[in-house]
Amino acid sequence: MPEESESVGTVVVAVVTNLGIAAAKAFGGIVSGSSAMLSEAAHSVADTVTEVLLLTALKRSARPADEAHPLGYGPERYIWALLASIATFAGGAVFAVYDGIHTLVQGEEPGDPALSYVILAVAFVLEGYSLLVAWRQMRGEAARMRAPLGVYVKHTPDTAVKAVLLENVAALIGLVLAAGGLLGAQLTGSGVPDGIASLLIGLLLVAVAWELGRSNAQYLIGRPLPAAMRAEVREELLTVLHIEGVLELTTLVQGPSEVLIAAKIDFHDLASARQVEAACEDAEDQLRERWPAIRRVYLDPTPGPGPDAGPDAGPDAGPDAEVRP
Repeated sequence: MPEESESVGTVVVAVVTNLGIAAAKAFGGIVSGSSAMLSEAAHSVADTVTEVLLLTALKRSARPADEAHPLGYGPERYIWALLASIATFAGGAVFAVYDGIHTLVQGEEPGDPALSYVILAVAFVLEGYSLLVAWRQMRGEAARMRAPLGVYVKHTPDTAVKAVLLENVAALIGLVLAAGGLLGAQLTGSGVPDGIASLLIGLLLVAVAWELGRSNAQYLIGRPLPAAMRAEVREELLTVLHIEGVLELTTLVQGPSEVLIAAKIDFHDLASARQVEAACEDAEDQLRERWPAIRRVYLDPTPGPGPDAGPDAGPDAGPDAEVRP
């Protein structure tokens, strides 16, 4: 699948970038004695571990459906991505917060920051490129799903690319904070600005880990399409010949390119069995053509409320029911 290979490519770029940056930051932190630089090194190491876990998630979730898993392995990506968010918290945030507090309490002896400035500048360029790759993919996915970019970033089921995106944004902010800490320590001769920078980097990573953990947990529990897209699915179903109403609609996101649609449909009373079968096929074709991520469509012919029934009649009548007048 092109979306999967694109996601793998995005994560690979991030892995290679962060691995080199982590080594350079650690060297610069040792030379300069900067806790913010060491925190940034821990940040990059955590990002590298995170992205290795994300690669595992992409590979394992891409396996085809089989007898043991008839709906495929798509949700497995969210288990590994959840572990990746924990790695971000444990490997980066905890170290950065601890190091920042330690520096504020114990102080530090600032060294020569010249090399660290060069490393931060190079890292900023590399992290910016990785961010650009993730941003372009996210924009393309939003266009394929016909969703506004901001809404798609918030609700995207492709949490691997979302992780790369957020981690790169956090990395760029962290680099600015580290540079500020170095400059403050250089100007004041005190380790306090550097300790504060390290603490802020840690809190930034806590926020990123929380957002990624929350997103993956929601998809593990089971998350539907956004409300606006569910409304569009209903409207699309109602355009199919012989479909009179959508009595109940269930959507389930199983992966970035795996959406399941199940609906109880009120067909025209005079429609023959052959016409109902044809309508089901047409509905599936229309939904897949409009949203390629929809892989499975299950329609259940269900009698709607009679013409004389009240608005609450029937077990499926309710806020989700939509019947063509």
